[in-house]
Amino acid sequence: MGYRVAVVGATGNVGREMLATLAEREFPLDEVAAVASPRSTGTEIDFGDTGKLLKCKNIKHFDFAGYDIALFSAGSGPAKDYAPRAAAAGCVVIDNSSFWRMDPDVPLVVPEVNPDAIDGYKRKNIIANPNCSTAQMVVALKPLHDAATIRRVVVSTYQSVSGAGKAGMDELFEESRAIFVGDPVEARKFTKQIAFNVIPHIDVFMDDGSTKEEWKMVVETKKILDPKIKVNATCVRVPVFVGHSEAINIEFENEISASQAQDILREAPGVMLVDKREDGGYVTPIECVGDGATYVSRVREDPTVENGLTLWCVSDNLRKGAALNAVQIAELLGRQHLKKG
Repeated sequence: MGYRVAVVGATGNVGREMLATLAEREFPLDEVAAVASPRSTGTEIDFGDTGKLLKCKNIKHFDFAGYDIALFSAGSGPAKDYAPRAAAAGCVVIDNSSFWRMDPDVPLVVPEVNPDAIDGYKRKNIIANPNCSTAQMVVALKPLHDAATIRRVVVSTYQSVSGAGKAGMDELFEESRAIFVGDPVEARKFTKQIAFNVIPHIDVFMDDGSTKEEWKMVVETKKILDPKIKVNATCVRVPVFVGHSEAINIEFENEISASQAQDILREAPGVMLVDKREDGGYVTPIECVGDGATYVSRVREDPTVENGLTLWCVSDNLRKGAALNAVQIAELLGRQHLKKG
């Protein structure tokens, strides 16, 4: 006996990836429903590579009763309006937006990092998926924190345009083409030209000068990993279609060498260590596309602080940063609580 699963926001980049991931991982399904906004009602989308087409249903009229799990990737507005409705109907919501993440009654889960937190889902029948840049970082940090206790993290992100949805990817393509053929470039989705440029601004600005994306990395890391960890983030949008990269500087309470960290990361769940100290002996965003691992390279000791390390971290933001993590939460939920598959 399998599960009845609804994917909300099924026509978006992450929604499509959720469907593909469910199919790829052979999630035990009796039924899968594609749900989207009224304008997408009736649109047919692929259920991964199964050859099966799903016809999108209207979120406004969709009845969640009888469904076991709903994977939401429709943004904060629909998460606010429809997640409680689904939860009240007995359907466990796994939401990819930022709306529920910092709610104290909603667990924020990365299965390789804090699987026990999922037990709190019963308070609201909602589980939150973290920000894509946070997800890959905490997967890399968790085993190191267990070994030597992290005190402080300084991270600079290099985030692909797919983090801004299809509109972001379209804008990079259109601007690049315009530059090559000599047409004028007009920024619409982003605040400045993204083609052949980098923009140190993701999400809205906050009163202290940081952006909301940077704030998310701080508060989400504390909630998922350890509230004592100090985090400082600078989040930058770069002209890459898919794949987020991060340069992470870590200060520990206890001594840990680069070689010890490499040994730990080599065995860590969800981590793939590729760290050859030679030309090309590291992973770049284009190489991680379509993969669920969090890749770590360039592990080295930081001589400017006591017990410091620096590393490079790369992951497919549409997969581990969103779709895969949500499906992994669903798998964990099934094993520990629902137990139907």
